[in-house]
Amino acid sequence: MAIQARTEFASALNQVCSERGLEPAVVIDSIKQAILAAYRKDYGEPEGIDVKLNEETGEVGLSKNKKNITPPGFGRIAAQTAKQVILQRIREAEKNAILAEYSSKIDTIVSGLIQRISGPVITVNLGKAEGIMPPQEQAQDKYFINQRLKFFVVGIKEGMRGEEIIVSRSANGLLAGLFKQEVPEVSSGTVEIRAIAREAGSRSKIAVFSDQMGVDPVGSCVGQKGVRVQAVINELGDEKIDVIAYQEDPVEFIKSALSPAKDLQVKVDEDKKTAEVTAPDDQLSLAIGREGQNVRLAAKLTGYKIDIRGKSGTPKEVKAKEKAAQDEAKKALGVTEEEKVTKERKETKEPEGTTEKGKSASQPPADDNQPVISDKEENNGSKSNDASSEKLLK
Repeated sequence: MAIQARTEFASALNQVCSERGLEPAVVIDSIKQAILAAYRKDYGEPEGIDVKLNEETGEVGLSKNKKNITPPGFGRIAAQTAKQVILQRIREAEKNAILAEYSSKIDTIVSGLIQRISGPVITVNLGKAEGIMPPQEQAQDKYFINQRLKFFVVGIKEGMRGEEIIVSRSANGLLAGLFKQEVPEVSSGTVEIRAIAREAGSRSKIAVFSDQMGVDPVGSCVGQKGVRVQAVINELGDEKIDVIAYQEDPVEFIKSALSPAKDLQVKVDEDKKTAEVTAPDDQLSLAIGREGQNVRLAAKLTGYKIDIRGKSGTPKEVKAKEKAAQDEAKKALGVTEEEKVTKERKETKEPEGTTEKGKSASQPPADDNQPVISDKEENNGSKSNDASSEKLLK
């Protein structure tokens, strides 16, 4: 509650409280502590001393055992000595108020500005406070100064400079929060996000569910012409997102999680949480994904350890059989390695007789004992022969 500003002191006190977002009682307590620090500096330890501060006029009085012990001119001395202490305590109180405010924002999304990049650690300006984004909370994005992004508030932890607000760009909560902002059905609870598997900055899978009649959970999240999911993708730096329908049946859920692969056969062991998946040979590479990313994300999403193979065997066996089939097809068509090389030379317009060094293969090697005549010498020789011929004719 603000103090009625009848005096200059009360006006200054109210101004400090409004600018810093503090209660007057917190500022007055800071002033009292600073006055005791000033007394300690000049007169020794202030044991049993009470500080009386008039909140209207700013007058200071010290008493011990109900006896006034205020030194002469102490108000002026205290004001000079206690200034830094007061400012320090106000800053601490301000920081505590900010931390208390952001404690209520944990597990939510906030907007921030990249303020500083100090090696692997990134400092984010959140407005009233600064957030820290350590390396493990960073996605594969490229960050630069003054870049405005959305961050997920992970929590408040003790750091090198006291308590710090930790923000993230790689947390699953960021993906879920962005869908809540972009999809009204998710925000209202009509569509639930049941599971998320994410490799931040690269690709994510999100399983959605709705028990309300007439609501398509996947269609709601994707939006008309993909406008909703595209807004999330743009915020995450073109991270690919697969939205799939959550299924209670683990077999159907695993099939959906391994999309875009189709025609899969799944056998699950619910006790061991394992699944054996058989895919058609032409769908095996889709099911596995680049560097195994698709099956890895599907395993995270479903909670099952997935062992995948093709109908012709393991992925390596299928690849070997495909290569053998291609070689057989080439032989059947009469395509040999020599013809392939000739075709490549024709496409690059390279003469057939040229070698790697650019010399003609049909050109005979030069004789080391035979003199080599340069173009200049050859021209001079022809001129001298013509001159001698003219003399003979004369």
